[in-house]
Amino acid sequence: MRPTTLTARVAPQLRAVDVKSRLLADTPANVTPFGPLERIVRPVLADAVRWSHRFNPATAALTRRLAQAGRDQSTADFRAQQLLWAAAGLAGSTLVMVLLAASGSIGVPLAVVIILACAALGFVGRDYVLSADIKRREARMLAQFPSLAELMALAVSAGESTTGALERISRTANGELAGEFSLVLASTRAGRPLVEALQEFSQRTRLAPLARFVDGITVAVQRGTPLADVLRAQAQDVRDLAKRDLMESAGKKEIAMMVPLVFGVLPLTVLFAVYPGIALINLGF
Repeated sequence: MRPTTLTARVAPQLRAVDVKSRLLADTPANVTPFGPLERIVRPVLADAVRWSHRFNPATAALTRRLAQAGRDQSTADFRAQQLLWAAAGLAGSTLVMVLLAASGSIGVPLAVVIILACAALGFVGRDYVLSADIKRREARMLAQFPSLAELMALAVSAGESTTGALERISRTANGELAGEFSLVLASTRAGRPLVEALQEFSQRTRLAPLARFVDGITVAVQRGTPLADVLRAQAQDVRDLAKRDLMESAGKKEIAMMVPLVFGVLPLTVLFAVYPGIALINLGF
């Protein structure tokens, strides 16, 4: 029932001759766990994804966030996952609300509102999970940065070049930051200059310590300044930042501990201290 577009009608006449067999072409990855059924519902799902883009058209921002989370995933796949989460929330809440409405425990208008709210929460919940993944990944990268920076400083002090130090780190280290360094090396092997690859890495991660790390390497490569001391100073700065974050978190926990102390322990203490005197006064009367 879909009308044929002009692009679809003109494409066979403009298609270049391709000598590669279609049997060797890569099959598209499945977005849903339904297997062959996905090929049937894929056009409808694609329309739903395009429809959702009208409400959240920030595709460039979503691409950046997916890169920050370290996910090799397109924006269309992520939107499809959001729609699947919304559909799961809609289906589960509908089943529960139908059972409650049949038993007379809830009214129909309230049930409809709850169903729509669950669907919206499912759609927004996938975005919240992505934000949580970004925060956890950034925390892991900052935790790994001081050790890798000092290892790189040691390699540079021993006579290694900047590219050689990055390659040594990629071979010997594991983790999120080492994987990002591997991507930088792959980009340089593909012909991109090291400075541009590092700047792309800085834009992809969007962390202030890593941005300063890239700036230090850029200045050292372009002007020939000593790199080892800069890397050690940056590693110490990140350790100091971790200490400040730890002290700030401890201060917040200390304030939070005052709530059960003031509203829970202190009233009980006052009650145990005052009640015997009140009981004695009552006995005296």
